[in-house]
Amino acid sequence: MSILAVGTVALDSIETPFGAAEDVLGGSATYITLAARYLTDPVRLVGVVGHDFPVAYRQRLQNSGVDLDGLEVDEEGRTFAWEGRYHYDLNERETLATHLNVLDAFEPVIPDAYRSSGIVCLGNLHPTTQRDVLAQVEAPRLTICDTMNFWISSTPDALRETLSLVDALIINGAEARELADEPNLILAAREIRAMGPEILVIKKGEHGALLFADDVIFSAPAYPLEDICDPTGAGDAFMGGFAGYLAQRSTIDVEALKTAVIYGSAMASFVVERFGPERLYDLGPTEIHQRLDAFRDLSTIPVYPDGHGLVMDVSR
Repeated sequence: MSILAVGTVALDSIETPFGAAEDVLGGSATYITLAARYLTDPVRLVGVVGHDFPVAYRQRLQNSGVDLDGLEVDEEGRTFAWEGRYHYDLNERETLATHLNVLDAFEPVIPDAYRSSGIVCLGNLHPTTQRDVLAQVEAPRLTICDTMNFWISSTPDALRETLSLVDALIINGAEARELADEPNLILAAREIRAMGPEILVIKKGEHGALLFADDVIFSAPAYPLEDICDPTGAGDAFMGGFAGYLAQRSTIDVEALKTAVIYGSAMASFVVERFGPERLYDLGPTEIHQRLDAFRDLSTIPVYPDGHGLVMDVSR
């Protein structure tokens, strides 16, 4: 099943306690498509770049199997650029500079060939822009949305209108708490799902992820990594893995959603091992399956013996 990702394509400059990188390929649509393309085909990207976007990056995406017919090039402008710094708590980042450049006037136009895509992934864009995308697609099987604190605080009404139209929302814990105005994530999830999305995933970084669907709450672990370099784009890669797995399934039920969370977590775990999307370029099937098996082992709960392991006083 086809996947359409609409979002940013960026040049990122990143500092972490483990090094720095300048003008690496970034953006939500980039990470979503690079992760999803391991799991389904075709994977389509809609975004905008400027005249300064390196030809090598475009070739990287194309060589990876990403359909770039929806990538607009503004020859008069410069590519969206973000500069950020992470400290030892990699769940927190400091934005040093944001240069919207061509993104400031970006109005996505979905090519005719993309409009029937089965799964639509709305990367982190203005809620009105996300809604404009939904108006251009033809009855997708699943719509998945991302947002951020900036839109939650500055465009609450527009965001709520968008959320009323999507099937799934994937956000982090801080965003969930702010969106629901509720510190408890379980209660926050209830409030957010009442806004529209029947499926909600709350990412918790190194503490895993929570899935809320139907009456089920599913908790997935994070992969314990020794080599951690840069978490930029991990959340978008999660969406790509999540959507990519669901694109394979004939039925999207709770069990499929649980497995999709594991696939999303696995793809996100690769991203943090290098700066930018480097690890997503050349993953092999064996490497991906080994990571998925590791998640399965992390999640396995032993079968309780008789008595559930309780020490019972039988003399009473």
